Amino acid sequence: MITVDDILREKRDTRIITMRLHETVADAVLVMKRENISSVIVTDVCRTEGSTVMGVFSERDVTRALLEHGATTPKVVLATLLRREVISCRLEDSIITVLRLMDEHQVRHLPVMEDYSLVGVISATDLMRHYLRESEIPNLLDPAASTLHVQLSALR
Repeated sequence: MITVDDILREKRDTRIITMRLHETVADAVLVMKRENISSVIVTDVCRTEGSTVMGVFSERDVTRALLEHGATTPKVVLATLLRREVISCRLEDSIITVLRLMDEHQVRHLPVMEDYSLVGVISATDLMRHYLRESEIPNLLDPAASTLHVQLSALR
């Protein structure tokens, strides 16, 4: 059984990009653009717990904020846009468990928690990459081995 831990070990970039509750949509969008990611984990500092995951802010949330707040969206603080409970998974959870959580809650990114601490983020893209690596379709993730890539290179 493949677990979340297995998927996280395969990831090239294991940094966890976080934002604070008081930061704005503009701040989050700039970070997502700079890091080439589609979501950030929103955290808050709790005196007794340390840094606490408050939610995930994604490109989809930017779109919803634009519809709700219009031109003032860039100045809206993230705290006002987090409405869902935090849906997360654990290192020992199976890929099937993660897929079910993503489907049931209509999310594409899950914080990975261990003993109330954030240890990673798993995305639908991570699961697709794993599947493609493990499938019998050879070298799909290697552009140099792709037939289409070779054909396009020959046209140059």
